[in-house]
Amino acid sequence: MKRYLSQALFALLLLAAASPASAQQTIKITMSAGHPPAFLWVRVLEEFFAPEVDKRLAAAGNKYKIDWTKAWAGTLAKVGSESVAIKDGISDMGFVGTLFEGARFPLQNVTFYAPFGTNDVLLTSSIIAELQQKHPQMLEAWTKNNLVYLGGASLDSYQLFTTFPVKSLDDLKGRKVSAPGTAANWINGTGAVAVGGNLSTYFEDIKAGASEGALAFITGAWPAKLHEVAPYVTRVNIGAMYAGGIVMNKRKFDSLPPEVQKIFREVGAEFAVRFSKLEVDTAAALEKRMKDSGAKFYDLDAATRKKWAEALPDIGKIWAKDLQDKQKLPANAVLQDYMQLLRKANADLPRDWSK
Repeated sequence: MKRYLSQALFALLLLAAASPASAQQTIKITMSAGHPPAFLWVRVLEEFFAPEVDKRLAAAGNKYKIDWTKAWAGTLAKVGSESVAIKDGISDMGFVGTLFEGARFPLQNVTFYAPFGTNDVLLTSSIIAELQQKHPQMLEAWTKNNLVYLGGASLDSYQLFTTFPVKSLDDLKGRKVSAPGTAANWINGTGAVAVGGNLSTYFEDIKAGASEGALAFITGAWPAKLHEVAPYVTRVNIGAMYAGGIVMNKRKFDSLPPEVQKIFREVGAEFAVRFSKLEVDTAAALEKRMKDSGAKFYDLDAATRKKWAEALPDIGKIWAKDLQDKQKLPANAVLQDYMQLLRKANADLPRDWSK
């Protein structure tokens, strides 16, 4: 009898050792983006975010493992509809470009309504992070779309790519210049005609003659081969712009174990810092490659840059009043705080959009 009891106890111990309680749990997560990995924000998701989550999960005891599915280049979500795909659970997480989804994330677009701010990418991301904490309605824009915000990203300063040289505002009169979404406001008042588009359309639009140039940032212009059809690059320095953030479907996030949630939040916060440094370094390297490929760069002098800024309509105040009146959002306070934080950082401001 004792022998049988010993055998039974041994069998129970073996069963306990092999039980699911001690097994590694696999979590399936699908990441998506409207743009391909050639664009930096997608590349950093693929090359830093996912591997870093894996690394930290392993260091935390290897209790959980992520089975990643990566759907880039509009496979699951087209540019401008990324948040809907994640909200509806078609994708679990990914990068949402608030630039293309202004109706859903209006306050996040404050940088686009206050151009000529700063070329400092990390400063722009840090200011938006501070504004989102100060103004709850900004974070609510994510939560009401069933999204959990993990971290943001800003783009290197927008410049002007054209098929002709631009050294003064007179050179823009009657010319057609493509601009993404709200950035079309930066054309109004210059004498040029704004043409809608984005990095995925610029090359063909210019090649076909539908446009004669575009406003773009270096790290986006290079993979779009913009310099090949618009080789004259004017450094207008319209400023680094907040582009959007990494988000996760709220139901998916809530289903994760607390320790996994913590790691996703930590890596999301670090994404902004890593992305900013890589953005600056990459922009400098790509500018050199553009020059080596034949692109011609010009610096717009400070007086002309100021003249450009002053020629634009009062887009900041108009934007703020519209959101205040129609959606009861604190856009005026957000704009005031944004400009104040820029001044606090000693940014060179040719125009204060809050006045």
